[in-house]
Amino acid sequence: MSSSSSSLPLQTLKIGIVGFGTFGQFLAKTMIKQGHTTRATSRTDYSQLCHQLDVPFFRDVIPFLEADNDVILICTSILSLSEVLNSMPLRRLKRHTLFVDVLSVKEHPRNVLLQVLPENMDVLCTHPMFGPESGKNGWKDLPLVYEKVRVRNETRCSSFLHIFESEGCRMVEMSCEEHDKVAARSQFLSHSIGRILAEMGIESTSMNTKSFETLVKLKESATNDSFDLFSGLFIHNRFAQQELMNLEQSFEKVKQRLLKKMSEQQSLSSV
Repeated sequence: MSSSSSSLPLQTLKIGIVGFGTFGQFLAKTMIKQGHTTRATSRTDYSQLCHQLDVPFFRDVIPFLEADNDVILICTSILSLSEVLNSMPLRRLKRHTLFVDVLSVKEHPRNVLLQVLPENMDVLCTHPMFGPESGKNGWKDLPLVYEKVRVRNETRCSSFLHIFESEGCRMVEMSCEEHDKVAARSQFLSHSIGRILAEMGIESTSMNTKSFETLVKLKESATNDSFDLFSGLFIHNRFAQQELMNLEQSFEKVKQRLLKKMSEQQSLSSV
């Protein structure tokens, strides 16, 4: 792991965003604030919102691809990534471009991008480990995990990473494989427990302990994200299935210890 700091000169970027949902909008606002030019395309019509943000919106992906983008930022859902990229006529790209994804899994987008992109396109895989809620008061000390998968134009790549570095993000360089191993144990596991708590229907009470308040917050945090995101974390992270099995096995071990203790106490009581 390392910082992205570089002595290379920085440049103002023209950034095309694919998928202009909540997260794409969230990132675009900071990019605009920093002076970068942004434009967007999305399967949903965001033309009115883009007009308010002064961001050109392309209903047709072909003129979007033919525009003079330095960077194409992929902000689709995990589940739709492959379909979206395979539907784009990437041969219409007019120049060498840096493709960046911001998905919460990393091996999957890396593999898809390397498969569908022309070989002369650069690839940077990133995971901003924050969102509109956790990053609403700034990005200082929030982690940005990234891997330079295929980068020839170092100045352009450094300029993109500087968007996050200049906001005070903690820059963590890590392989896509290592990211997914760690994320399966942290992000996917916390989402899983939060979803289980939601199925149980836990709610705040008049006699909350601090630990129970933590559980309620975990449930609320997990359910604030879509089930598509949660399922994407499972389907497209090859380490997640093992963590789910570990969770089940650990629950069963705790349950059996409790039942054994209860049986011991009942035996003592009957003497």
